[in-house]
Amino acid sequence: MTTLETPAAANAVVPEPARTSRLAWLRERGMGATILVSAISTAFGVVLLSATGYLSVVLASNEMYGSSDTLAAVLTLLSGILLAVAVYVGAIVTANTFSTIIAGRTRRIALMRLIGATARSQRSEVATQGLIVGAIGAVAGLVATTIAMVLALPLLNDGLGVTSDWSPVQAVLVIPAAAVALTTWIAAWSGSRRVLTVTPLEALGGSVERSREEIAGVRGRKAGAIVLGVIGVVLLAGGILIGLLHPVGVLVAFLGGLFSFTAVSISAVSIMPPLLKATGRLFGKSVTARLAAENAVRYPERSSRMAIGVVMGVALVVMFAVAAESVKSLVTVSGGGEPDPAFNEMIDTFSTVMMCLVAVSAVIAAVGLVNLLTIGIVQRKRELGLLRALGLTAAQIRRMVLIEAAHVTVTALLFGLVLGVLYGWVAAQSLLGSVAMPPMWLSPTFVAPAIPLIPVAIVIVATAALTLGAAVAPTRIATRTAPVEALSE
Repeated sequence: MTTLETPAAANAVVPEPARTSRLAWLRERGMGATILVSAISTAFGVVLLSATGYLSVVLASNEMYGSSDTLAAVLTLLSGILLAVAVYVGAIVTANTFSTIIAGRTRRIALMRLIGATARSQRSEVATQGLIVGAIGAVAGLVATTIAMVLALPLLNDGLGVTSDWSPVQAVLVIPAAAVALTTWIAAWSGSRRVLTVTPLEALGGSVERSREEIAGVRGRKAGAIVLGVIGVVLLAGGILIGLLHPVGVLVAFLGGLFSFTAVSISAVSIMPPLLKATGRLFGKSVTARLAAENAVRYPERSSRMAIGVVMGVALVVMFAVAAESVKSLVTVSGGGEPDPAFNEMIDTFSTVMMCLVAVSAVIAAVGLVNLLTIGIVQRKRELGLLRALGLTAAQIRRMVLIEAAHVTVTALLFGLVLGVLYGWVAAQSLLGSVAMPPMWLSPTFVAPAIPLIPVAIVIVATAALTLGAAVAPTRIATRTAPVEALSE
C-alpha cells in the first residue's frame, strides 16, 4: 500500500483533531475522568498511609498499646489491602475508559494507518497518553492531599488531645502516586488492545463498537479469563481451607477475589448479554424499551464496560456488609441466641468505617459509569440522528437512553449483589474458620452467611439514584444535535 509521506498529503487525509497541538487529546471526553480517577485513587492512598503512620505514632506513646506491634501491623495490612482495592478498581475503570475512547477513534487510527503509521506505534501513543493523564492525576492527588493533611494535623492533635511529632510530608507518600501512575499506564495499554485490529480500510467507515458475533471470534480473551478464573477459584477455596487452621487464610482469599473478579471483568462481554436479555423483559414492550434492550445486547462491549463498574462498587460494599453481619450472627449464635450489645456496637462501628473507606472505590466506579455513558452517547450521534430521521421524537430518544442505562444498571446491581454476598461469606469464613466457638469450643467453625437488609437497601437506592443522575447529561446530548447534522458526522 502506498503511504502519504508529505505533510500536505497527510493534512489532506488526517482530520483536524489529529493535526492540532500535541496535547490537544487531553480535551477529549474521558481524559478528564481518567485524571479524576487517578487523583482520587492517589488521594485515598495518601490518606491511608498518613493515617496509618499517624496512628502508629500516637499508639506508640500510649501506655496500654505502645508495647504491642500487632495493632500497628494490622493497621498497615488493612491499609495495604484497601489501597490495593482502590488501585485495582481504578485500573479497571481506566482500561474500560480507554477501550471506549479507542472505539471512538477507530476512523482516525485507520487514517493514520493509511498514511503509513503502524498499529504498534498507535498503541504506544495511547499508552503514553495513559501515563501522562495518570501522572497528572497522581501528582494532583498527592499535592492536594498532602496540603490538606498539613492543615488538618493541628486540628487533629487538638481534637485527640495528643502531642505528636509525626510529619505529613514523607517520602513514602510517593508510593501510591507512583503506583497509580504506573497502573494507569498499564490499564491504558490493556484498554487499547483493539488498536492492533484496526485496518486502513476502516477509514472509510464510522466509529462503531464490535458486535457480539465479532467478539465471539476473539479466543485470547476467553483463554485469559478461564486461566484467571481457575486461579481465582483455587485461591478462594484455598483461603477457606487455610482459614480453618489460621486467620491468614483471608489474605489468600483476598488474592482469589482479585483474580476471580478480573476473570469476570475480562469475560463480561460473554457473561452480561444473557443477563441483560433476561432483565430486558422488565421494561415492557414499547418501542423505546425494545430499542434500549436490543442496544444493550447488540453491542456487549459497550454495555459490559458500563456494567462492570457498577458490579464492582456494589460487590465491594455488600461484601464488607455481609462479612460484618456474618461475624455478628456467629457471635450471637455462640452466645445462646442473645446478642452482645457492646460487641455488636463495636462491629457496627468498624463496619461503618470500612464501608466508608470502600465507598471511595465505589465513587471511582461511579465516575467510570458516568464517563462511559457520556462518551457512548457522544460516539452514537450518527445512530441517534438516524433514529430521529426515522421518526422517533426527542422525548423517545431521551427515554430510550434512560431505559438503556437503567437496564444495564439493574442487571449489574443484581449481579453485584450475588458476588458481594459470595465474597463476603468467603471473607468471613476464611477469617473466622479457625476460631473455636462455644459451647464445645471446637474448631473448625462454619460461618453461615448473613445478609444485612439496611445496607443492601441503601446500595439499591444509591445505585438507582446514580443511574438517574448519570443519564441526565447524556440524554440532553442525545437530542441536542439536529438529525441532519448527526447524520453528516
